[in-house]
Amino acid sequence: MPARAPAAKVAHKKRRVTRGVPVGAIINCADNTGAKKLRVIQVVGVKTRLRRIPAACVGDHVKVTVYKGPFKLRKQVLDAVLVRQRAPIRRPSGERVIFEDNAAVLITSEGQPMGTEIRGPIALEVADLWPRIANMATLIY
Repeated sequence: MPARAPAAKVAHKKRRVTRGVPVGAIINCADNTGAKKLRVIQVVGVKTRLRRIPAACVGDHVKVTVYKGPFKLRKQVLDAVLVRQRAPIRRPSGERVIFEDNAAVLITSEGQPMGTEIRGPIALEVADLWPRIANMATLIY
């Protein structure tokens, strides 16, 4: 039996979290870009069964449109990262974390946040995957 080559080191390993925000959901915008409500139109990188509605969880990169907010941001497809979800997040320690709303932070196509501050807490899973968002957050829960 041939010896296996050492596995490549993975910089960020995403934890498995229950997907609680389906495509078409209206969520809050958690940054200070001016947008109030966002509509999820696509979850980037999710492959699923035929005719199943794709859904996102905290830390996922999603495509959104501004549902309520300034006219200059409306009617265009923007990138965002989901930072809170109402569905329970089960941690390896056994605890479950539930937020009171679904919220996302708008980002540029390079992955930099569009706003300068984040309102409200963000999940620990987001802080592991998106360090720029973690630096702006006031509370990581």
